[in-house]
Amino acid sequence: MKITSLQMKKKLEQRLANENYHTSFNRDKDTFRIEWKDTKKGMTISLPNVIAKFNERGESAIDDLEQHVTEALRIMNEEHHLTGMERNIYPVIRSTSFPTESKGRKLVTKDHTAETRIFYALDLGKSYQLIDETLLEKEGWEKARIDEMASFNVRSLSTEPKQDTVAGNDFYFIATQDGYDASRILNDVFLEEMKANAKGDLTVAVPHQDVLIVADVQNNTGYDILAQMTMKFFADGRIPITSLPFIYDNKKLEPIFILAKNRPEK
Repeated sequence: MKITSLQMKKKLEQRLANENYHTSFNRDKDTFRIEWKDTKKGMTISLPNVIAKFNERGESAIDDLEQHVTEALRIMNEEHHLTGMERNIYPVIRSTSFPTESKGRKLVTKDHTAETRIFYALDLGKSYQLIDETLLEKEGWEKARIDEMASFNVRSLSTEPKQDTVAGNDFYFIATQDGYDASRILNDVFLEEMKANAKGDLTVAVPHQDVLIVADVQNNTGYDILAQMTMKFFADGRIPITSLPFIYDNKKLEPIFILAKNRPEK
């Protein structure tokens, strides 16, 4: 039995009932909005998208949505500070097409590669908030200080990968689901160690936020496997970053365009 937008609206109203929230339904756009009554800060939900997930997964899809919305609203209603939270600042890798502004505020960023850009996050436990320049100015911090803190903290994250060997090539995967798996590409100590132990070309990929792939490619077949693997992860990722892997050499990352049955082109 298919559920209608009105039925989903009622279901969400029941799940998200709170005397401090105000909800509304836009029939023309088929959206449901929930916001704080006093500040009007909130989020708008596309009902067709929710219905599609509900038809596929049932009530568990609504459970996930409820948790996400409640956490997002909580963060919106809090005032956050950087001072005293230095150990909770991490770098976040995103595609260069990812927006550099949020709600009219410019986010703190740093150039990384032609395919990727570094953002900075304040970890709040179950979620994180991307740091904008307004917060930086309010705290009296320089961008260099944020970058230094984030670079130090990312090196404290675990780098114990799962290994798989295919056709004479070694593949290593880090997927802890802590929100910073791709960020580990910025751990130069880890990459240097992997490079020192590599038998062939050390390649790195961040197809989406929740995985870092490191590959010791020792033959042409390895490049084909890496290309297919990276593309699949990119297509399946919740927050895609780039389908292009990189060669890591001399502490630099060079994007590579892999052609089937051939060596990569830089």
